[in-house]
Amino acid sequence: MPNPAHRIPLSVLELAPRSRGMSPADALAESTKLAQEVDRLGYHRLWVAEHHGSEAFMASATSLLLGHIAEHTGRIRLGSGGVMLPNHSPLMVAEYYGTLATLYGDRFDLGLGRAPGTDPMTAAALQRGSGQLDTFARDVLDLVGYLGDPDGERKVRALPGEGTKVPLWMLGSSTGGAQVAALLGLPFSFASHFAPQQMTEAIALYRERFQADADTAQVDRPTVMAGVNVLVAPTTEEAEFLFSTARLMAARIRTGQPAPLDPPVEDLGSVLPQGVLELTSGLHSFRAVGTPEEVVDRLEAIVAEHDLDELIITTYTYDPELRRRSFRLLADAWGLPESSA
Repeated sequence: MPNPAHRIPLSVLELAPRSRGMSPADALAESTKLAQEVDRLGYHRLWVAEHHGSEAFMASATSLLLGHIAEHTGRIRLGSGGVMLPNHSPLMVAEYYGTLATLYGDRFDLGLGRAPGTDPMTAAALQRGSGQLDTFARDVLDLVGYLGDPDGERKVRALPGEGTKVPLWMLGSSTGGAQVAALLGLPFSFASHFAPQQMTEAIALYRERFQADADTAQVDRPTVMAGVNVLVAPTTEEAEFLFSTARLMAARIRTGQPAPLDPPVEDLGSVLPQGVLELTSGLHSFRAVGTPEEVVDRLEAIVAEHDLDELIITTYTYDPELRRRSFRLLADAWGLPESSA
């Protein structure tokens, strides 16, 4: 087993999940509690993912939520995982995240994605652009310019924002995002927690085409983070039981039945048709669920197979305290430097 000192960093992907019976305010309060916990435990980053029109996720206004979390944490890096750039003008994104960097210093990352983060009707109400690769790449270039040093020629400026150089990451669930990340020399975060199908192909393409000498390059070598569904409990049986909430969530998303998170169930087959049950298994195939030792073994295998630089963990439980417990157990088992679990 690798020495804990040599393990890669663990980060957290947060969507401010809401369980049945919770108000939106309850969900956001629990999200803040989790941020404080993972800050204390030594996780490297906490990213908030932009979602709109969701009964289950209260993370529509990521920059506002990140500002609130920044006020209640002190060490952990914060950022978007990501901002769905087709929904926003690059100037506005630069102003929002430049303001956060101005207020709180070098604690922020700006992860960028092409998906709308919602259903087609809500996307139509939000969208400013198409998300096509060429348009998306131009938007990223504009964003780099707004956040960079003043050049004396730019007529439109992000103030505050200019000169903050908030680090950019490219997000993706296919080869499209990998191409843009490679072309621009950006670190790449793959959404394997919900779309693992093209992971191997996308990472290989990214590494093969990476341009360290691009004007926009922010890392000197290909740098890859991957998302993993994780749930840690004292026993395998309890972990699998609690993970049924995530599988029910996946079933609702795929069958167009939005709702807050459901309580866990002993037998998923008793509440889901066979076809839907198989679908949820595939959606969450990239997972580490079990005891602390089992989860560490699975995560280490994923890291070794894909030669990853960082893992970003997403965890859903009906009871928010059991979600925090999962992160405590993992922090202790992984050997995070500030863990007191």
